Amino acid sequence: MTSLESPTASDTPGTVAPRDFPIRRGCPFAAPAEYAALRTDDPVARVTLPTRREAWVVTRYDDVRELLSDPRASADIRRPGFPALGEGEQEAGARFRPFIRTDAPEHTRYRRMLLPAFTVRRVRAMRPAVQARVDEILDGMLDAGGPVDFVTAYANAVSTSVICELLGIPRHDLEFFRDVTRISGSRNSTAEQVSEALGGLFGLLAGLVAERREEPRDDLISKLVTDHLVPGHVTTDQLLSTLGITINAGRETTTSMIALSTLLLLDRPELLAELRKDPALMPAAVDELLRVLSVADSIPLRVAAEDIELSGRTVPADDGVIALLAGANHDPEQFDDPERVDFRRTDNHHVAFGYGVHQCIGQHLARLELEVALETLVRRVPTLRLAGERDQVVVKHDSATFGLEELMVTW
Repeated sequence: MTSLESPTASDTPGTVAPRDFPIRRGCPFAAPAEYAALRTDDPVARVTLPTRREAWVVTRYDDVRELLSDPRASADIRRPGFPALGEGEQEAGARFRPFIRTDAPEHTRYRRMLLPAFTVRRVRAMRPAVQARVDEILDGMLDAGGPVDFVTAYANAVSTSVICELLGIPRHDLEFFRDVTRISGSRNSTAEQVSEALGGLFGLLAGLVAERREEPRDDLISKLVTDHLVPGHVTTDQLLSTLGITINAGRETTTSMIALSTLLLLDRPELLAELRKDPALMPAAVDELLRVLSVADSIPLRVAAEDIELSGRTVPADDGVIALLAGANHDPEQFDDPERVDFRRTDNHHVAFGYGVHQCIGQHLARLELEVALETLVRRVPTLRLAGERDQVVVKHDSATFGLEELMVTW
């Protein structure tokens, strides 16, 4: 981590030596402290990535929304200036072409394929099934007894089970999907390691796609096979890539949010007490936790297809630029006392799910999972507590999604 107090060169904006990025969080429940200084002094800042390439980072709320809604900001991972935070990410992404790393009209086509499965109405209808699955997972965790790794036993089990059941994937080894994401989302993985991990996932999915060709069922894989693959609207490889990113993105961010939110509530018993006293607060609490924790902070990676001006600074064409969601979500110009966790905050227009045409397609499902997972935990396990010391909690700093690697709890 490089301090913001040590830029060299002159004080003229844009001429300081690029800072190293990403910047680690000092507190898991807040944006890196340096983001505040960037918002004030250098809101469109030059940085050096782990790949040793240079790019720009944007920290102000208005600039982040403007950038993410600008059609000149390309999400195409094949562009040379794409600001990947790891070599493996860009090489594998250019090969497998996840639709979140594409531009219109390609991105639009894949998004429309998936959209019917993630509407508010469809997600609302899933609540009883999600509740039943969460109760089943929690029963298993409680029956096994503590101490237990909460990330494995509950957070990952909930998020992975829900997305797999939506797609129609049999109850597989849930840690398999976590391992795939752990490798493919790590900034330290090589292209070969990412390709091998995704290859294992695609192999599993290819078998299911072949089965659904012969015997369609009432699941999302069958729907996509019947409506898009069989008529020739997409190839098998394109469908596998779409399914793969839906699983990875859908389960990883939710796993991180469930685990990190639980740690925050255990750290701040007054917030836990507030939820127990007024369970109707849970939807608003989830949105506030999404804002505060911003686990997808640096996922919105873009390349300027043309010169783009933000806060009086020009990001030149072909330069990479990263919209920092945690920076935006902690901007005091948009959120009063942004470091305060306030479950009664009004007008909470956070950008935890991104913004613009690439805004997370699964946000309604993510909210549902978080509401059910946290409400059930708060209601059914009032004695939940950490097992061990607070500083033993294992935090993920080198992953595309911020979160916890391990959280030992008991009750």
